[in-house]
Amino acid sequence: MMLIPNHHFRDIERKPEYLQPEKCAPPPYPGPAGTMWFIRDGCGIACAIVTWFLVLYAEFVVLFVMLIPSRDYVYSIINGILFNLLAFLALASHCRAMLTDPGAVPKGNATKEFIESLQLKPGQVVYKCPKCCSIKPDRAHHCSVCKRCIRKMDHHCPWVNNCVGENNQKYFVLFTMYIALISLHALIMVGFHFLHCFEEDWTKCSYFSPPTTVILLILLCFEGLLFLIFTSVMFGTQVHSICTDETGIERLKRKQQPRERRGTWKAVTETFGGSFSPNWFNPLSGPCQPALRDEGWVRQLVSSDNMESTTEEQSEDQVEEQSEERKDEDSAEMTDN
Repeated sequence: MMLIPNHHFRDIERKPEYLQPEKCAPPPYPGPAGTMWFIRDGCGIACAIVTWFLVLYAEFVVLFVMLIPSRDYVYSIINGILFNLLAFLALASHCRAMLTDPGAVPKGNATKEFIESLQLKPGQVVYKCPKCCSIKPDRAHHCSVCKRCIRKMDHHCPWVNNCVGENNQKYFVLFTMYIALISLHALIMVGFHFLHCFEEDWTKCSYFSPPTTVILLILLCFEGLLFLIFTSVMFGTQVHSICTDETGIERLKRKQQPRERRGTWKAVTETFGGSFSPNWFNPLSGPCQPALRDEGWVRQLVSSDNMESTTEEQSEDQVEEQSEERKDEDSAEMTDN
């Protein structure tokens, strides 16, 4: 398949009524480095609270219904340590996915002064999101919940109250993986506990009454099965997206436009932060390279487009048609329900 430069497939917004940098407000003063990212969305905050509640509920049932009352101390200690470690990693991954900037494009930087400072060569163009008045790189999409354009946006996930994008996809993958693992672990322990209680007296296998014990275990079993299926599917989808270098939005829109894709191993190492190491599974470790800020990635983008500008050209009608398709695409965002 012939590779065609990315910039031919981006919306070249040449219409004066669409790209008007002089109408953009000056970009806001950037906050201090390390400022916490948090989306003030009521639905997302509620979903995040429910996520923590369900994990803590599973923690309560595992410890106080199954492990602490058990007479097999070795079994209780080993499973208690394993379950609590997985739960800690899951919640840590959730926090990092929720509080990490997913790759937001600097807002309001499509000003006349800033564009002039880029010193564009004749024939070069910039691409702008009219909703947040930002210069937009390739594969970025506007999220109406975050109210920002997100680089390499996969989807907006209410369960982590954030978009899944270039900077936090690793944490989201780890979150789905660890939730799937603790769900599987809880289901296995519930199965063993039911077998033990059927063989023994129900009053001796739990500190709670038999009806209460059964209700708590059934609820945990239902929760574990539901989240095992859901997070396993999400984990597989995310891994597939990383390996194929195709985001969820790109796959949903079925934009089978030829473009140069990164190799599978390169895409995986860039997402998880370098060559294979235990840090791949550590939600407390950050990316191997700091993300470009403000005009850094803009200049890199312009330089990349300039190097590719000597290849095939398209007609003006084709460019405008793709521009209209891109506008329609950016008007919708993908969420996992």
